Amino acid sequence: MNSNKYDLAIIGSGPAGLTSAIYAQRALLNTVIIEKNPMSGGQILNTYEVDNYPGLPMINGFDLGLKMREHADKLGAKFVTASVEKVEKTEDGFSICIRDKEPIEAKTVIVATGAEHITLGVEGEERLKGMGVSYCATCDGAFFRGKTVAVVGGGDVALEDAIFLARGCEKVYVIHRRDEFRGAKILQQQLLSMENIEVLWDTVTEEIKGENAVSGIKVRNVKTQEEKELEVNGVFIAVGNRPDTEMVAEIVQRDEKGYIIGDETGTTSTKGLFVAGDVRTKSLRQVVTAASDGANAVYSIEKYLAEQGK
Repeated sequence: MNSNKYDLAIIGSGPAGLTSAIYAQRALLNTVIIEKNPMSGGQILNTYEVDNYPGLPMINGFDLGLKMREHADKLGAKFVTASVEKVEKTEDGFSICIRDKEPIEAKTVIVATGAEHITLGVEGEERLKGMGVSYCATCDGAFFRGKTVAVVGGGDVALEDAIFLARGCEKVYVIHRRDEFRGAKILQQQLLSMENIEVLWDTVTEEIKGENAVSGIKVRNVKTQEEKELEVNGVFIAVGNRPDTEMVAEIVQRDEKGYIIGDETGTTSTKGLFVAGDVRTKSLRQVVTAASDGANAVYSIEKYLAEQGK
């Protein structure tokens, strides 16, 4: 067992986790941040442009994530690169089971693990990952400059991806299963004004075709049942995310989609366990709300530790 017991363990270092780290350092809490990936920043690392974070208009997502990490580092935050397999409740806090390492003991925990991409589950998707099938337009879009691609989805991320890709691709198909988008109105206006974007409404993806690389996509209109094939060089899938909460599934209440049930204070059904960012039940998941969650969670932990006499 690790004899060094922390006041707080933060699991995840996206915007919510990094904000938590900054506030925890300023509160002089003995804190460790556990991140499974080699870089901090979470999903914003793959965002080409962030234009809704106050004071930093049009900043590159990678740069924003880097700035947040640098801020935490400057305050002396301790980071551990490791994969958390399970969090167990103990008599005096929590034991965080780490793959191939000794468990980390902490009086309190903030779960800020973010979410992972949801797949379509269609023929060809898994086989052609990295060979034309992508879940990150800003990561892979440059490979398709001057080519034809498809974006699957209708939310903010799908619209942003399509707009980004249209700046360099010859043509972009947007495949959406409904007859209207769910994304922000300003994004809809921008997308629909671009001449090299074609929207296929009421349409679902049936198959992604290709041998060593994507060569086409088979789609079906859900109203007419008409099927057709489109010649595309790439398929960008943006149909949502799945919260990464399995490591605490046995000790905290989650909703039907796996999000941890928690209010704006970050408080959950388990005393001492707090939640911040995209893994929390809420209506808006943005960088600014993730940062707000991180600040609120640490404030709640300060009060909790004081009340517990810890």
